[in-house]
Amino acid sequence: MRIIVGLGNPGAQYANTPHSVGFEAVDAIASEIGASWEEKRQFKCLWAKGNFAGQSVILAKPQTYMNLSGESVAPLVRYSNATAADLLVIQDDIDLPVGRMRVRKNGSCGGHNGIRNIIERLGTQDFARLKLGVGKDKSDVIAHVLGKFDPATRQTMDRVVAEAVKAAAAILRDGPDRAMNAYNGWSTDG
Repeated sequence: MRIIVGLGNPGAQYANTPHSVGFEAVDAIASEIGASWEEKRQFKCLWAKGNFAGQSVILAKPQTYMNLSGESVAPLVRYSNATAADLLVIQDDIDLPVGRMRVRKNGSCGGHNGIRNIIERLGTQDFARLKLGVGKDKSDVIAHVLGKFDPATRQTMDRVVAEAVKAAAAILRDGPDRAMNAYNGWSTDG
């Protein structure tokens, strides 16, 4: 069983914000495979099950708020008899410009509090990530990641989210190394 977790913050006030693009990506995957979301209180998440990229998957959206994402992810991994190697986390990345994405097969949190908490709760950094670039406002990072996308950026992010579905499929099907080669230079600009 593979687990794909999209990071974000629950609630309508956080929809259409940079910090919740992970939710958007797993919503797009769920839509593509015809999976429906249901609440799983014991894992503090919404989840959907189905087949994606030729594999049985659980899609999850932690409902803990970003900084406590590990409280949802770690129990879900254990329940599924999965390991960190079976996990793909889709996250926002302020260090990547809007319109870019990056695949990583492991590593530090890179300053992302949701990833930091997942690493702490799993006890390992060895899980794949798909990072979606949201850019940053150096004057106020928090206001930037929790603020709404402007219409032009929203159009770009719609293209990124659609491509993230293909990138996630490539990670599951071909492994993170091959997906890195295919997607780490990808941009909506060309």
